[in-house]
Amino acid sequence: MFTTVHRLALTLLMIVAAGVASVPAAHAATELPGGRSNFVVSTGHLTAGARNNWVRLGTYAFDASAGTVAARMHVWSQTAPQPRVGTGTVPDSSCATTDPADTALVRACEIKTAGGFTAAPTDQRSGVYELRTETVNGVPTPIVWISWSNLSSAWTEKWIVESGQDLARLSFLYSTKATAGYGYGSNAPFTTRRAMSTVQAHTAPLTLDGRFWANDQLTTPGGTFQNQSFRTCDTTTWCLTMLQPTSSRACQKSGGCPNYGGGTAANVSSIQYYLQKLSSTDRRDTLWHWCTCLAMERGERCYTGNSHVKPMLQIIDDNGAFRGWVGVEASFWPNGGTDPRKSDMLAAFRMADWV
Repeated sequence: MFTTVHRLALTLLMIVAAGVASVPAAHAATELPGGRSNFVVSTGHLTAGARNNWVRLGTYAFDASAGTVAARMHVWSQTAPQPRVGTGTVPDSSCATTDPADTALVRACEIKTAGGFTAAPTDQRSGVYELRTETVNGVPTPIVWISWSNLSSAWTEKWIVESGQDLARLSFLYSTKATAGYGYGSNAPFTTRRAMSTVQAHTAPLTLDGRFWANDQLTTPGGTFQNQSFRTCDTTTWCLTMLQPTSSRACQKSGGCPNYGGGTAANVSSIQYYLQKLSSTDRRDTLWHWCTCLAMERGERCYTGNSHVKPMLQIIDDNGAFRGWVGVEASFWPNGGTDPRKSDMLAAFRMADWV
């Protein structure tokens, strides 16, 4: 067990690592972070050149009366790669086609997600939290400090807390294990979610912000998610589809499509996008996408290679309104090779109207 001196030394070490200038004394947790109890959270340990990267996606539930927090997280790790799984949904003919020559609709394929995301979370943790004011970049800033207590090794986190009119936001500051994270919370229960028709009709821009790992490199792509460009489906109403006609960067001759991709005579650089609700009783959605030319290279209608699978949780505000997602990518290379993990694609990200 740590002595009081050891605890103080460990706390000071963590503060230096987080780049925090000074820390006033913490007060007991008698309030909720940003006044909200239920947060959807994505985190990741993502390091360039590493082969032990992982991502987590789930919920943090805060209890102000006890000063405790409970996490229920799905986990994907390069040390235990999971294959993609089918969701059981094939978009209907109003929003998908069985004709590979059709350039207006996505192909009618069973939607895929990351292994394990159709089941219950496997990482369940409990801990304590404190609300603090710390100086970050010279500015006094509200912080929530979390210590997970039911683990074999110490795990603490710090998040900057920002409160809006009907939503709270957690901005990642420090963790003994993760290197990135995103979180949003409200007082809406985790069972509250919005239908795909509402997602498609959402008018406020959903801005992408995240940390992505692929080919040993870390990137931070941006952009705006084009939710209103997706098609609703008449029968499979729990999914949306979109065929992006062209891409200037992906799906190119030099990127795995030497016969059909962008820059070839065929010049096919379209992308197949599928977005699906996975549950009516929680926040789970999943995004699946892949280059059309990759399936053509393999002589397939539905691509069975290294497609992008992105589990996501809806951000719901106090009024029950949809505000975006926190999510992860957990796309593991499905084939062999001398270094298969180099071809994995992992990320922790958010697509939200408040970033």
